[in-house]
Amino acid sequence: MKIILISAFLGCLALTQAAQADPKIKWCLKSDQELIKCTELAAKASDLACVKRDGSEECIKAIKEGAADAITLDGGDIYKAGLTNYDLRPIIAEDYGEDSCYYAVAVVKKGSGFKFSELHGKKSCHTGLGKSAGWNIPIGTLLSTKQIEWAGADDKPVEKAVAEFFSASCVPGATKGSKLCKLCKGDCSRSHKEPYYDYEGAFQCLKDGAGDVAFVKHLTVPAALKGQYELLCKDDTRKSIDEYKTCHLARVPAHAVVSRKDPALADRIFKLLEPLQEKGLFSSEGGSKNLMFKDSTKKLVKLPAATDFFLYLGEKYVDSIRPLKKEWSTDSTSGGIKWCTVGHAEKDKCDKWSLNSADESGNARIECHLEQSVEDCIRKIMRKEADAMAVDGGQVYTAGKCGLIPAMVEQYDESKCSVEGEASSYYAVAVVRKGSGVTWETLKGKKSCHTGMGRTAGWNIPMGLLHHSSGECDFSKYFSQSCAPGADPKSKLCALCKGGDKTVGGEEIKCRASAEELYYGYAGAFRCLAEGAGDVAFVKHTIVEENTDGKGPDWASKLKSTDFELICPKSSAPVPISDFSKCNLAMVPAHAVVTRPKSRSEVVTVLKEQQAKFGSDAPDAPFKMFQSEGGKNLLFKDSTKCLQEVPATKGYMDFLGAAYVAVMDSLRQCSVPELEKACTSHTCQQKA
Repeated sequence: MKIILISAFLGCLALTQAAQADPKIKWCLKSDQELIKCTELAAKASDLACVKRDGSEECIKAIKEGAADAITLDGGDIYKAGLTNYDLRPIIAEDYGEDSCYYAVAVVKKGSGFKFSELHGKKSCHTGLGKSAGWNIPIGTLLSTKQIEWAGADDKPVEKAVAEFFSASCVPGATKGSKLCKLCKGDCSRSHKEPYYDYEGAFQCLKDGAGDVAFVKHLTVPAALKGQYELLCKDDTRKSIDEYKTCHLARVPAHAVVSRKDPALADRIFKLLEPLQEKGLFSSEGGSKNLMFKDSTKKLVKLPAATDFFLYLGEKYVDSIRPLKKEWSTDSTSGGIKWCTVGHAEKDKCDKWSLNSADESGNARIECHLEQSVEDCIRKIMRKEADAMAVDGGQVYTAGKCGLIPAMVEQYDESKCSVEGEASSYYAVAVVRKGSGVTWETLKGKKSCHTGMGRTAGWNIPMGLLHHSSGECDFSKYFSQSCAPGADPKSKLCALCKGGDKTVGGEEIKCRASAEELYYGYAGAFRCLAEGAGDVAFVKHTIVEENTDGKGPDWASKLKSTDFELICPKSSAPVPISDFSKCNLAMVPAHAVVTRPKSRSEVVTVLKEQQAKFGSDAPDAPFKMFQSEGGKNLLFKDSTKCLQEVPATKGYMDFLGAAYVAVMDSLRQCSVPELEKACTSHTCQQKA
């Protein structure tokens, strides 16, 4: 019996190892025509295998389960593949020459006489149910302009509302036998088995006279036929086919290759496709078009590793899809704002805030959401899954690159709380132990303590100065060891970090950019220095005073302010900590609350109301917004006296100031955080 079990185990192990060693990338195909093309490509690339499934959704499922590895999808399917039940990521984008975008247009025959606002009762041709240019954009537009009346999925399916709007349609993928399949020439399937499927199919539907309008992309009409067709514009005019830049329904992100969240697999897929670009990857034969990739593709562009469906598609596109979908509701049940927290200490404080924030109707004005990092919170705010959080200047810069704005700013001078427009600031300083002999000129090779990667006083300012003077970008080589929470836990930049007294979800919390790492944040970086782990701590100017001479938590109870000094590029010798105005690294902007532009007004209103109840002017309140228990600077800096409104006209660059932005731009010459890459890499989002 034991021999049989051992043999079975070894057999399973061999199969597992063989599967892991299998270098082939399994491409998912949706039709026999695509399978033929894939098989021909596989003859030129030994690492390519072909897997056929019935349609995009079956391919998405196969990739999720590991039966396939990749497929090229349009925006609507990228959205579906990115939702939590699949969690696939766009990894490579098609590029059509000008950029990686295309235009969704409504094409009609010249002289047919009707306007965009007169589509009711017409016959329509669509590329496919759930596809971008052929369904999501036109139907979303007709819903938002109230041409199609629809009370929501609880009333009736959106497909039924569309069927009632048009007299007849061909929407490949719709329910067979319905009005949405009435004009189709084949089986109405969302595949090349239906002659009116995809861009060329929808145009053929119009060309054959079956439909009155075709919803396609701007490159669909052949050059020889452009004179016979026109575009319907949303302003009820008509324009020539070549005037798509001023007459379109929306600018749409390019089709993209999607796969599982696996950077190594993404690298392998890109390496497989690169040589095939010159071997017929973007050409289709046998009477079919756009097999595997769009024929108009000029090249493939690898996407940043942090890209997900939302960052790729962009807010405008996702908002256009939302009226059609019921999978993703982001509405708050309380009518308040959703605050994003990092780490359990912040979540605990936020939960107390939420309990005390209820209005007269008993609804909480603050909802709390927990994430692993500030970057995760920025993503959540972008997606409307959270509304706001307070971050430091470096994080304001990243948030700004991702479309968020500063709405309120912390003020640390109580006398200025009643003065509008006088923004708060603080000094970034470098602290050493008295008598250590460490100076700014001798920092190379020393051990350093930082508040966190990408944070203002703890990273951006000192590293920007060091980069400017030394040209060094790899700061793990500049210092012998460091604690820079948020860095790679295996790197020297995390060697000095202490971790915490517990683990969360079984993961080590050492070097995590949250209050659970004992050396995180201002007080944590100073603690790293005070406990002898590091030789220098990069913090703000008030931190030594706040954690010495009997102030601060238990670990700081015996520390004296006179045991520490400041060093700076302006002085060859250390100076007392009280001389921060003369010996500092920079004056930097205060922490700010960031949010989406459209949520700014609501966030400001709620925070003004909340600080009236729980701010510094309410000493007897059951909750204190600007005091922390079980940690330091939780949600807001403990030195905050009030929050002040940032003018609506002030974007993140104006808020940070030219000098600080210049430091950030300099640092970005060394490296760009993955989230920023993902937020700024897409030309569709930047130019739309």
